[in-house]
Amino acid sequence: MTGIDEKFAGKADLASGAARPADVPPLAPKPAAPQEPARAETPKGVHPDAIAAVMAGSHGDPFAVLGPHQIDPKTWEVRAVLPEAKSAALITGGRSVPFERRHPDGFHVARVEGEGRPLYEIEVEGWDGQARRRYDPYGFGSSLEQHDINALREVGSNVVYRVLGAQAGKLDGIDGFRFAVWAPNARRVSVVGDFNDWDGRRHPMRLWQDGGVWELFVPGLEIGAHYKFEIRGPDGSLLPLKADPLAFAAQKPPETASVLQGTSEPTWHDKAWMSTRGAKDPRHSAISIYEVHLGSWARVPDEGNRYLTYRELAARLIPYVKEMGFTHIEMLPITEFPFDGSWGYQPVSLFAPTSRFGTPEDFAAFVNAAHEAGIGVMLDWVPGHFPLDAHGLGQFDGTHLYEHADPRQGFHQDWGTYIYNFGRAEVATFLAANARFWLEHYHLDGLRVDAVASMLYLDYSRRAGEWIPNQYGGNENLDAIHFLRKTNEATYSHAPGTITVAEESTSWPGVSHPTYTGGLGFGFKWNMGWMHDTLQFISKEPIHRRYHHHDLTFGLLYAFSENFILPLSHDEVVHGKGSMLGKMPGDRWQKFANLRAYYGYMWGHPGKKLLFMGGEFGQEREWNHNQSLDWHLLDDPLHRGVKDVIRDLNHLYQTTPALYARDAEHTGFQWLVADDQDNSVIAWARKGAEPNQIAIVVANFTPVARKGYRIGVPAPGFYREAFNSDAEGYGGSNVGNMGGLHAEATASHGQGQSLDLTLPPLGTMIFVLEI
Repeated sequence: MTGIDEKFAGKADLASGAARPADVPPLAPKPAAPQEPARAETPKGVHPDAIAAVMAGSHGDPFAVLGPHQIDPKTWEVRAVLPEAKSAALITGGRSVPFERRHPDGFHVARVEGEGRPLYEIEVEGWDGQARRRYDPYGFGSSLEQHDINALREVGSNVVYRVLGAQAGKLDGIDGFRFAVWAPNARRVSVVGDFNDWDGRRHPMRLWQDGGVWELFVPGLEIGAHYKFEIRGPDGSLLPLKADPLAFAAQKPPETASVLQGTSEPTWHDKAWMSTRGAKDPRHSAISIYEVHLGSWARVPDEGNRYLTYRELAARLIPYVKEMGFTHIEMLPITEFPFDGSWGYQPVSLFAPTSRFGTPEDFAAFVNAAHEAGIGVMLDWVPGHFPLDAHGLGQFDGTHLYEHADPRQGFHQDWGTYIYNFGRAEVATFLAANARFWLEHYHLDGLRVDAVASMLYLDYSRRAGEWIPNQYGGNENLDAIHFLRKTNEATYSHAPGTITVAEESTSWPGVSHPTYTGGLGFGFKWNMGWMHDTLQFISKEPIHRRYHHHDLTFGLLYAFSENFILPLSHDEVVHGKGSMLGKMPGDRWQKFANLRAYYGYMWGHPGKKLLFMGGEFGQEREWNHNQSLDWHLLDDPLHRGVKDVIRDLNHLYQTTPALYARDAEHTGFQWLVADDQDNSVIAWARKGAEPNQIAIVVANFTPVARKGYRIGVPAPGFYREAFNSDAEGYGGSNVGNMGGLHAEATASHGQGQSLDLTLPPLGTMIFVLEI
């Protein structure tokens, strides 16, 4: 680019949805419908009709009127809108030339003699008597080039967040911000903010006709200033002020303005983490994810129940996750969202970490701290829908720009939200670039993609006649499929070592298969079927479990068809579903025993692990996003026992390759006991890459201890009892096998070797072979 540094490469609105904050006076009266651009010039300078159009905020080409214009070979006329000026002067070449007011609302003109285009500043004496000097935005040329505009249609590129938004940098050696926004159907777009009294006449933008991008460089602005875009739609109406879709920071809700931030690289201290991350194969690694809602993990009751900040979370949450043995933190959505009750799942500013917990720098510090502790950070990412808030993306330029016009395609009936038009190249590019932004700019280690099924199916949650088939008559959303594939290809190409995870609740084939084999290209898929079946089983009274034994075993019929993550997520502890502990049957002791046994079963089962916060210590009440977790429960030995179970399972999992190395391969699993439904006993072997890497998982889901229970094992040797959910330290009855036992040369279950076990009541044991 010419004359600009490399930084440039590359639920209700304010005042209840009104077009501007309530305390800002209205503009001068405007025509009901836009007029053709007024003649900008006369032989004697600017035309009065052009002045009137600019001051009415209806002129479609502000650069044709404002800034310096040569009116004869040696005379330049500089025009500026200065409603704040009692008087003003043009400062150029050591001279001060007074401006003449040509319109009572503040249109000013000054003439200066010179051979070439003048470089100048404007000195304003305000009505408050203060003098201020600044550069004129209309004295600068464009800092964009056509290839920048063209690249906004290249799905998978990162050009969106390097070109659009408010980019801090220099133009012609002057510091400022370049604003750029895609609004192809707008009649006029202006930058408004606290730096211009939210007056849309002050900073109207230049339109790039081929691409529909409006752009303006505004010198002298400071980081932290608030801004939005004032847009006049194609019918001439003034829309509610719009937040910047590319804002890198936003006001703390309920305020809705974007905040000047720039895209300068955060200060990182995670070089060691980033340099080794790409060398790992996630499919063959231990992945145990702690899912967290940052606003309710813990609060500060002594200070009005306020949130913890990102930096406080770095100091408290990360050491806790490290102690508990989780490998990753997965945050519920933190891209800025207006409504707390959406938990972040109705985002507005997809490039801004929510200001509820601090600044973008604070968020980067949180990620830094996690990486320094050896913890990965994942984001719950929401490209499946967006809310109707007036300052958001809906009807952005007065048309259905980001969403489909037809509600059968563009409106989510379940959630009352819009649906992105994935078939529009600029929209798909915007979303794919956002995925890259979080992985590259903020060094995140993965994205969990929300509600993928709602994107894949045109008839998702719709009755006949409420959806539009694709070009072949089917219900597959071909545009969404293409978008997801391109996004996954881009993230894996440009952010090595990161993962993408699909929350996909149907049997869509190949979700976590490579795109070159016809798959969607995700790294992993949540195993929603396993979650549903096993929770159904464990919620039954033990006496009835024999009739539901298939709920434990059915998942192994498809366990290796995808790269699965076993999710016990926030969705299982909301909307009347109760807590994990609350799902367990029986008296208090049995509830805790069932939960411990279920967790042992889960950690021994093929698939990576995910557990929502609170589940790790047996939270008793249903999750409430407005309250802290009930940390006081850890004073109770039974709750503390559940916490110790998760901690010990995680550490065992990470140090036992047999439990993770072949999670997605059938060669890493062998049934030992699958059909003992009468006793609700189940057992299997897990195998690592080496022949001696063997773990045996045995679970008894009845409250009856069983002595002399023989199971076959695939190899001789000593099997150390590495985990027993019934251990006294966890709150159990301490029934077990004295630390382990040697395999006997007695055939059982088709194996030449076997173990003669004592099974604890409502207990899961994991044995690790030691040669």
